[in-house]
Parts: sequence; structure tokens; C-alpha cells
Amino acid sequence: MSESSSNARGTTPASSSTLPQSINGWQPEFVEALLLQYQTDPLSVSHEWQQFFRGFELGLKLESDAAARTFLSATTPVANTVANTVATPASTPAPIATVATPAATTITFTGLDPDQRKVDELILRYRTWGHLAAQLDPLGTVRPFPSLLTLEALGLNDDSLERSFDPGTLPLDNPAPLSEIIACLEETYCGSMGIEYMHLGCLERRAWLAKRLESARNQPQFSVDTKLRLLTKLLEADSFENFLATRFVGKKRFGLEGGESLIPILDTILEAGPALGVHEFMVGMAHRGRLNVLANIIGKNLQQIFTEFDEAWTAAFASGGGDVKYHMGYSNSHLTSTGNKLHLVLAANPSHLEFVNSVVMGRCRGKQRLIADNERKMIVPVLVHGDSAFPGQGGVAECFNMMHLDGYTVGGTVHVIVNNQVGFTTNPRDTFGGTYCSDSAKGFDCPIIHVNGDDAQACAWAAKIAIDWRQAFGHDIVIEMWCYRKLGHNETDEPMFTQPVLYTRVKKAHTAFMTYRAKLVAEGVVTQEQVEAMLAGRMAIMDAAQTAAKSQPLDPVVDPFRSVWTGLSPQYSHEPVETGVALETLDAIAKKLGAYPESITAHKTVARLLEARGNAIASGHVDWAMGELLAYGTLLVEGHPVRLSGQDVERGTFSHRHCVVTCQETNDGFTPLNAIAPEQARFCVHNSPLTESAVVGFEYGYSLGDPRMLVIWEAQFGDFVNGAQVLIDQFLASGEAKWKRATGLVMLLPHGYEGQGPEHSSARVERFLQLCADDNMQVVYPTTSAQMFHLIRKQVKQAFRKPLVVLTPKSMLRLPAAVSRTEAFVFGHFRQVLPDVAITDGNAITKVLLCSGKIYHELCVQREKSGQNTTAVVRLEQLYPFPDGALTKVLAMYPNAKKFVWVQEEPRNKGAYRFAQAQLSELLGITVDYVGRQDSASPAVGSHKQHAIEQEKILAQAIGAAKAGDGPAGGPSGGKKETAHK
Repeated sequence: MSESSSNARGTTPASSSTLPQSINGWQPEFVEALLLQYQTDPLSVSHEWQQFFRGFELGLKLESDAAARTFLSATTPVANTVANTVATPASTPAPIATVATPAATTITFTGLDPDQRKVDELILRYRTWGHLAAQLDPLGTVRPFPSLLTLEALGLNDDSLERSFDPGTLPLDNPAPLSEIIACLEETYCGSMGIEYMHLGCLERRAWLAKRLESARNQPQFSVDTKLRLLTKLLEADSFENFLATRFVGKKRFGLEGGESLIPILDTILEAGPALGVHEFMVGMAHRGRLNVLANIIGKNLQQIFTEFDEAWTAAFASGGGDVKYHMGYSNSHLTSTGNKLHLVLAANPSHLEFVNSVVMGRCRGKQRLIADNERKMIVPVLVHGDSAFPGQGGVAECFNMMHLDGYTVGGTVHVIVNNQVGFTTNPRDTFGGTYCSDSAKGFDCPIIHVNGDDAQACAWAAKIAIDWRQAFGHDIVIEMWCYRKLGHNETDEPMFTQPVLYTRVKKAHTAFMTYRAKLVAEGVVTQEQVEAMLAGRMAIMDAAQTAAKSQPLDPVVDPFRSVWTGLSPQYSHEPVETGVALETLDAIAKKLGAYPESITAHKTVARLLEARGNAIASGHVDWAMGELLAYGTLLVEGHPVRLSGQDVERGTFSHRHCVVTCQETNDGFTPLNAIAPEQARFCVHNSPLTESAVVGFEYGYSLGDPRMLVIWEAQFGDFVNGAQVLIDQFLASGEAKWKRATGLVMLLPHGYEGQGPEHSSARVERFLQLCADDNMQVVYPTTSAQMFHLIRKQVKQAFRKPLVVLTPKSMLRLPAAVSRTEAFVFGHFRQVLPDVAITDGNAITKVLLCSGKIYHELCVQREKSGQNTTAVVRLEQLYPFPDGALTKVLAMYPNAKKFVWVQEEPRNKGAYRFAQAQLSELLGITVDYVGRQDSASPAVGSHKQHAIEQEKILAQAIGAAKAGDGPAGGPSGGKKETAHK
């Protein structure tokens, strides 16, 4: 160690953790690491180790198997599996001042310099823990130097510094003085950048990173042009915040002051993209710094941004929509400094921070499919996080988990954490446990680059490594940029209330722009006068944009109905969409759905099911599952791709779908929907991980990318949909009103009261109806297979895109009364309201029961048992947008009806009653009575027996008691098959 380094680091007395100086004290992990390194590249280890391993291999060949087993039992086993390529500890020891060394296995070797082994261990330790000594805090915090990196910890001393050793793969002469080896390691791992990568399970990836880092000593030589570009981006970031602070005093903007180096990081990623095959970057981030990114990375027109500050564009606000400027998204074409074109997208995001992550990933995946980016290198997601949100919000881990799942991989994501060292008013010690806020990423085998935000060139180098890594390995990588937040949580907040010591230091800090400006002036790259001219030019551009915004406000939102959305309308329409399909086509598709190759041995039950499907059209009747599959099949042959995801969707929660046939001998899967016709579109079906939130966000994002693809998410049970409530509230229900982002996402939510308790009964339709306004979504509860068929096809065939929430059946999947005749699929369309098909004389009706879903079939059974013939049961198949026109026409069929009753199986404070009551009163002037369960804090009772009692009471109250001998109503166990409605 050099004299200056020795003074700075000090020395640590030998402790119980110090390795023995004897050659007999090797750690098995250390030997294994060198062996793996030797097996990959024999020249990467010292000459002595090469000789040893050659002798070891020879000895294994010559010795008996028993002798070989005896040797291996005394050491850590070496295997050729990926798991066993982890040659070093995966986490930082705590406390870092003392490190407990694993008990060494005594193996005696001769002919090697014992200090070479210690030097090899020192190199390994710097690679593993050198980041703990990196100078990361722009506010000047100096962390204690880890004792395990000192000479004394390895049994070396200052006398060893001038001795020469084999440096292994370090870019040094061989041999090299120990002082040079240490200088190389400190420059690489202990400067403005620290990197954690020795926890990676893949030796090849570790070697790739080591070579990149060590060959440049983490301090690559930047060209003058690159340095000037970095300065320009910092200038733009800094001057933008200063301009807003002086021109729009007191207005919230959640500025980037203190974290301006985010802009050079993102710009470096963009600049490197085209050479790596990237066509488009898709960015997701929260509100901190969003305006700066919009202006200086995405390229949003400054006139649009200043229009938003003046709130001069009021079209969206007048109708109750729009959003604050620091939540808005944008897309734009971008030209790099080398003249290459990129498309850039910044996704809109509410204040819910990390929930946008899966949305960005889904949108990225959808676009990758559109352009056949099968290697997933052309469209790249970049996610910007906060230091408190990254470890605190579970969606981050959910998205990491999707990284290599077949249905959700996007080829890797570049993550950038803007570490302000404070979360609103909360200190790091209260927001995460561990050494870094990024620690959780290590559990997903991601390298983590920690970088000082005050060092622009280190930030740029981190960005270049990150995008290169992503393109090379298709795996996530994390940059944690240490910086600070100059002001409070927003521009009117006072941070001295809660972080007085931190903000005393912040007030004394220089901006990254000023620091880098001084560096380049000192290097002679640029003069002070030139920088002042650059600043003046930028200020003039912003001043002109503000002047223009005042005289000519500019719509700040990009037209959403362009590109692949061209031809679609934002306006909902009640007009029917004809969705019938020719009988011959249906029969041909049905036969394909019932067929499978000889190489597949189907389960005997599934084989019978497939045989029935093949004959479905000829039989004249189509059940629920077949109606759904026919809808998909007809869309596929018409050129519309379909994506279905969710928990257990391939088979279906209730074993009804079986759209993937699993071979009983090989476990291979066969998908009949992908074997209908040569030129058909593709059916993509994916069983999802066990999460609602991230998967719903992913599918929502996917639907934004291709409006002509049917994208469906199905809940295992509708009850579990509230696991994605943030995505439903903030994106699905209000995204179009806030951001003009339409979506045609379909949500299938199994719903129905069948005595299965409070967690397997309700999709909480009342919550969706509460979110309904301005025709923002469709909420339906179909009761027949034909209705489901037409509904699915309508979602693609209609001229607009709105989310479709479908309450789907459970027991009704196999209910004979829900089966439709084949002619119902040939003619017609989805009907929002269905009249009572059993009524032949409408004039005889005095009471009308209004209901939705499964309860209709139960009411019909009860009416038959009771002998009642003056009551009609009318189905609202669509609850929203409320079908007042269609309902008026149906009710006109019963001119003598005087009493109207809303019947539901949900409690009164749940279900559709309160919503329907208001709609019927306000739109049709009808007052309805109520029959159903009483108000309840829980969705359903936990007793099957009590459920049956309550259900029978509802039916008896609505229709009348069953005649003697008919027994209890029970449930929808019978009924006649639904006839066609033309």
C-alpha cells in the first residue's frame, strides 16, 4: 500500500478474524473460486496455481476412486452447476469492522509462495467488498474503511508492498508490486463508483464485469465531445430548475435539484442505444424530477410545459379530467448526437410511485411483439426509482420476479435509483434495513452499481455499463446514484424541521453542474466565458418558450389516437356491434379445438372433453367454456391476436377451460387455439405468478401497445382482484380522464354466492360501479354462453376501447340453463338487457324483478316451483354504461307492471343495488324495492348451511315459496337451455 493510502486507511491490529499465515490455512471457498477461474481460463490464475491445478487433475486421474473421494470430502465440493459458480460470500458482513473467517480445512501443499495466496484473497476481497470503501456521498460522508481490506487482515504488512506478485486478471504487468495491485484495486472499486457483483451466480457474467471495470480502472478516458455533452446535459438540468424556481415561484414541481446527474445518466443510455440495436426506450418514474426528464430527455416542448405551469390549457380540466404536470407522460422522436433515431416514451404515473413499473414492462412487451423483437433488444425499459420506494413497495420485487418468466420477460430492465438520502421526512434507517436501499436486487442476481452523483463522468460510465450489460445478458441491472434533495419534499416544504444536520450540509453543497464545470475549465476543455454563453443561450430558449406559451398556449398532451390507434374513437357507443359468425366457420373451428396430435397423450377426462368440443356445433348446443373458446378462435382466424393471463388460466380455476392440453407422458403442452389455420393470429396464454398487482399492471400496459389485440386478465377468484386496487383506481378507471390513455383490457372476475365463504364469493362489483363515470369502463354480468361469445368479440370489433370488467361464473359454467343453441352464435350481438324468455303474455305481468347474473337462473327455477305467473324476471347483462335505452324497450313489453324490485344475492351495501337504484330513479323515474341480503361488513357468510338458508329466503321473498313437494330452491341446478335471440 502506498504511503498516502496507508495514512488515509490506517492499520488494524491483527484480530481473531485474521487469516493464519501458514499455507495450510486456505479457505475452501477461495480454492473453489480459483479452480473455477482456472477451468474457465487457465491463464487467468498465477503460474503457481496453474501448476497446482494441473497436478490436482493428474492426481485425480492416477489415484483410485476411493482416494479421490477422500480428498473431495475434505474440501468444499466443486460441481459444474450454475449454483456452485458462486465462489464468494453473497452479502456484506456486519459489522464491517470485523469479519468472521470460516473455519479453514487443513490441506498441505508445497511449492507455492504462501503470500501469493494472500494477495489472491486480497484481490477477491476488493472485488467483493471494495464498494464499502467507495466515496459515494456528494455531501462528503466518509465511511469507515473495512478492516477486511487491510494488509493486516490477510497477514501481510507494509514490507510486502514492494514485493511482486501475480496480479491474476488485473491489467498489470506480471508480476507486479503489491503497491500497484492495491492502487489498481482502489482506483477500480473504491473511487466514485462501487459495484456489487460477486454475488452473481454466473461466473461468466462476473468475469465480464470484472474485465469492464478493471481494464478502465472504472475511470475510462472520455473524449472532449463526450465531456462537453455531459456538461451540456448538466447545464440543461440545472438551468431548467433555476428557471422554474424564479419564474413560477411557489408552484410545486418536485424538482431534481441535487440529483441533476440523472439527466446525464439517461442521456448516456440513449446515446449508447442505437449501436446496441435499440429502437425505443420506455421510461417509468415517479414525480421527482419528471419535468426535468420530460424537458431534457424525452424532448417535450418547453412551450407545452410552461402552458401547464400557467394552467392556460383548460380543455381537460373543464370536464373534470386532466392531471398535475408532474404526473403526465409523453412520447417523442429523438435524434442522438450521431444522427440515429430513437422513439422515447415516458409513461404517465400517479403519485403511487412504483406501481408504474409493471405498466412500463407490459407496454414494452406488447411493443416487442408488434415489431417481432423476439430477442427483446430493440425496445428497452428504463425504470427510475426513489431510495425509499425501491425497498419499501412490493411491486418492485414482483417485477424482479417476472424478469425471466416466459409470459412476462422483457429482456431485462435498467433500473436507476435516485438516492436522495431521505424519504419525504423519513431517514434511511427507518426506510430499509441493510447496507444499501438497493440490497433487495441482489436476491434476483442483479449487479448493483453505486455511484456518486457529484461525479458526472462516473455516472455516465455507470450508465454505459448498465445498458451494455442489459443488451449482453437480457438481465436487470441497478444503478444507485447517491445525491441529495436540495429542497423539501416539494418546493414549499421545510426540511430543517426533521433533517437539520443533513440540510445544513445540503446548503453548503455545490451542484453537480458547478463541480463538473470547474473540472472541465481546469482541464482546459472549456472556458468560463464559453460556459456563460451556453447558459445565456439556454435561458434565452426557455424565456422565448415562456413568452410563446403566454401568447399561444399549447396543448400539453400528445394526440393518443395516432399510430396503431389510428381509426379508433374515444367515444363510447351503445350501438350494437354485429358479432355473429357463419355456422360453417364455427363448426370448422370447433373441430380444431377438439383435435390434438398423436404425440400428445391427453388425460382421459380431457380427451372426452375435447371430443365433445369437436362435436359441439353439430350437437346444437354450446356450453360456457366452448362459447369462450369459440370467441377466441374466431378472432384469431380473423387476424386478431389474443393474450390471456392470470393464475391457472391454462386449465381454468374451475377446470373448465383446458386451452392447453398437457401430455400425460412428457408434460409437453399443446394449444389447439394455435392450430386452427395457417394464417391465423397467435393465441398467447400464460399462467401468471401468484400476484394480482404487478400482473394487472403488466396487462394494462400491454393493452396500451396494441389496441387491436384482445388482452385479458383473469382472477383466480374475483375476490382477489382487490390485490390490484391501486392499478384499477389510478390507471384502469381514471387513466383516460387524466392522461387520455384508452385501454381495451378485459378483466374476467369469477363471482357468485355459492356458500364458499367471504373470500370466494364476491368480485366487489360495487367498487367498480363506484368508479364508473363518463363512460369510462364497461361492467357486465352475462348469463349465457352466447352472450359471453358476443361480448368477447364485441370488445375487439367496436370502434372504441374501454376497459371491460366481466363478472364470470363458477357453478354457472356447467349450468344447463346457461347453455346456448348454436344459432345464437350465428346471428346477433351482445344484448345489454334480456327480457324474460318464459313470458308469452306481457300484459299479464304485474311485477318485474330486475337482476343481474346467476340469480336470474335461480329465480326462474323458483318461479317454476312456486307456480307464479304474473312476475317477469329481466336481466341487466350490462350494468355500466347503464343501458337505459335498452331497458326502456324491454320494460315496455310489460305495460301493466306496477311493481319493480331489484333482486341480488350480495348484501344491500354491496352488489349493484345502490348503483342501479340511483340509475333507475334518475334516468327512468322508476322506484325499486329491494330483495337480497341485509347490509354486512363481510361479503358472505362463512357457513354453507347458513348460505343456503339465506339464498332460499331471497328467492322466496322475490318470487314466493315453492309449492309443497318441490323442496328448497337450493341453487341454479337446472333450467331449460337458453334459446337464440335474434
